[in-house]
Amino acid sequence: MQHDVSVIGLYILDILGHPVDHIPPGGEVDFIDQIRLTVAGTAGGTVVDLAKLGLHCMAVGAVGDDEKADFVLDSLNRHGVDTQQMQRLTGVPTSASILNIRRNGDRPALHQRGASDHFDLADDALEAVLAAPIIHLGGTGLLAKLDGAPSARLLAEAKRRGRTVTFDLLGANDGTIDLLTDLFPHIDYFMPSIEEARLISGASSIDATAAFFIDKGVRQCVFTLGGEGACFIDHKGEKLLQPAFDIQVVDTTGCGDAFDAGFITALHHKMDLTTALGFAQASAALVATGLGSDAGITSFKDTLAFMNTTNRLPAAG
Repeated sequence: MQHDVSVIGLYILDILGHPVDHIPPGGEVDFIDQIRLTVAGTAGGTVVDLAKLGLHCMAVGAVGDDEKADFVLDSLNRHGVDTQQMQRLTGVPTSASILNIRRNGDRPALHQRGASDHFDLADDALEAVLAAPIIHLGGTGLLAKLDGAPSARLLAEAKRRGRTVTFDLLGANDGTIDLLTDLFPHIDYFMPSIEEARLISGASSIDATAAFFIDKGVRQCVFTLGGEGACFIDHKGEKLLQPAFDIQVVDTTGCGDAFDAGFITALHHKMDLTTALGFAQASAALVATGLGSDAGITSFKDTLAFMNTTNRLPAAG
């Protein structure tokens, strides 16, 4: 089967509870409304949403040899995702997070680093992994073995084969730029949050932040702006800023991953820029209305209908 997209990078298990108003003291118990398990991570959350949006996807990452891995792989398979390139590593746990979702949508997290830190791609896997027309790398910053030079070689090979490369990261800090510099010339669509982009670039305005990455070789920046919407700026100077949809936020877990999935789906369908950005925003907004990184999205058709019928917030400033 020809895949529409290969999604490479961070695969984790999220354990989510909502609403968590406080952690009870000692050995006491509080009762909450929901507890969910979901496949998450900057690759895992994205690939599940892509599958829900109708794309044929290949998952490329690593899990451990524990019960968490069983859930991750089974869930991916149930969504129709090809897991032949998912590595099951012995002697390490599957990467996982516990997320305590507050009523206002905040999500303090406890994360166990695991198999994703040990994930790498052998040369003999590249033919299968890079066969799809779109290659998404997600999770730089929490991919200890793949980060840096190995990722640069991977994306360079993807571009050599004529693929469209989309990219997102996680856990940006002052040292993240060192992991990214050699990747930038091979990235077609750079899709971090504006907070991450500002932290990496040291710039303050959206325009200056985009210019920083474009000067380093990125062709198009697509920033999520939280409640202020989303922005596209490319190397030719084209800019599009769109306000966010007016929704009741339950949980923002995975909204960035859903945005990535929506934009990749738009690329697959060759949507015009305005529609593509709107479809990505709609995907993220739907996820924010429920608990977990796969909430809200049910199908391509329903996401398109949401985009076309939901009001937007007033434009900022």
